[in-house]
Amino acid sequence: MTSTPSLPDPAGAGQPIVLPANGTTVAAEDLQARFVHAADANADMTIDASQVENVGQAMLQLLVAARAHAQAEGLHFAINAPSEAFLARVAACRLGEPLGLEMEKEREQ
Repeated sequence: MTSTPSLPDPAGAGQPIVLPANGTTVAAEDLQARFVHAADANADMTIDASQVENVGQAMLQLLVAARAHAQAEGLHFAINAPSEAFLARVAACRLGEPLGLEMEKEREQ
């Protein structure tokens, strides 16, 4: 009997997608596959940003694109428990609104 490997659940069976401590380009490439799979399955996306110590441009671009897709498809997208480092970078890049985060006046600019 031949078995076909099954793809993992797009968002880990309803589990949040946990961002790594260091959101490098390589880490973004790894997460991109999970986001694409979730998008293909029309799955809601919940992002856990609590462990982020450093987040790069590629990771932020990926998150903005994932949220835009979710909005266009009427899916839920939320970033939960963002770390201070994550919030500081988002504010510095003025991406609070595109990521659906309420920022304190974009961290006072």
